[in-house]
Amino acid sequence: MQFTSFVALVLAASASALNITVLQHGVPLAPSPLPLPGAAKDCDEIVNAFSHLGRTTVWNLVQKIKMQGDTYEPEGLVRIGDDRFFVSAGEYTAPTTSYGNGTIINGTDRQPGAGFAHIIIFDGNGTRIADATLTQEGAIEYHNGGIDYDGKYIWATIAQYRANATATLVRIDPLTIDMTTILHIADHQGGVVHDVDTGNLHMLNWGSRNASTWNLNYVAAPYPEFTRPRAITRNPSYYADYQDCKFLGHPAQFDYRGVMLCSGVTGIYGTQIGGIAIVDLKTMVPLMEVPITMISDLGVLVTENPVDVAMVDGKLRVYFMPDQHNSTLYVYEPTAAS
Repeated sequence: MQFTSFVALVLAASASALNITVLQHGVPLAPSPLPLPGAAKDCDEIVNAFSHLGRTTVWNLVQKIKMQGDTYEPEGLVRIGDDRFFVSAGEYTAPTTSYGNGTIINGTDRQPGAGFAHIIIFDGNGTRIADATLTQEGAIEYHNGGIDYDGKYIWATIAQYRANATATLVRIDPLTIDMTTILHIADHQGGVVHDVDTGNLHMLNWGSRNASTWNLNYVAAPYPEFTRPRAITRNPSYYADYQDCKFLGHPAQFDYRGVMLCSGVTGIYGTQIGGIAIVDLKTMVPLMEVPITMISDLGVLVTENPVDVAMVDGKLRVYFMPDQHNSTLYVYEPTAAS
């Protein structure tokens, strides 16, 4: 692939969200000017605070926000400023049923199902501001996975809802929800993070078993042709399947390596375990990780789906939104020296 500027990269079509339902007329979708991302802005402070966490950490529930309306299956969360939450969600209208008898067709074991990808916008009190549908009826890619915000765009992957399938990387303008298609990928992709220092985009496949890397300074194949990743890294950790991640930056504590914060769950021996980790972007090695045992009011581990992180009044604050359809945002702070 030829080296070029990012401006020349965007050869794929750019389009507005297909359908935006605005529920709070006259209320801006996002603050203007757009603020810096909370995670990357406070990188060193977050990493330092995380280094004091452990198995005995007591997590204090400092806020519980009921999110208005049907949230479908929340997959990713970004906090933009103090009063906006953007949630990626999947609305499923037909299940992905198994082919049965161990049958594999084109690398996958199930039918595609059907549904729609959404971005839902809430204010800081959980009031629903708008709901944008990002995919057309009948689209085979409709699973909107974990998302990241880099201070200008929200980055997302819209994938088939099955392993070893396909996905499309998109960027979304939070001020308008205008969506630009960037490249097409020959695998399911979920969580995505944008390393603003290198131009790299890192994405996780089904179960976060592999991390793939693309770079925005290189020309993508014209959509719908597939663009090959510049690297694929096997995830060496089986402690948790990461659901949603946030780019933190290049902290001094880890010799300025690029890192992300990830949250997720895994099922083993009939039980589920939750955890959050700070992960090396290049190697996928978890540099620090802690178990999370908090359960939502509906009985789900809080690390089941979206996560975001910030420093608020000098304290580490982690945002979880685990429940489907009837969602509550759980905001936790660790108790110092616990």
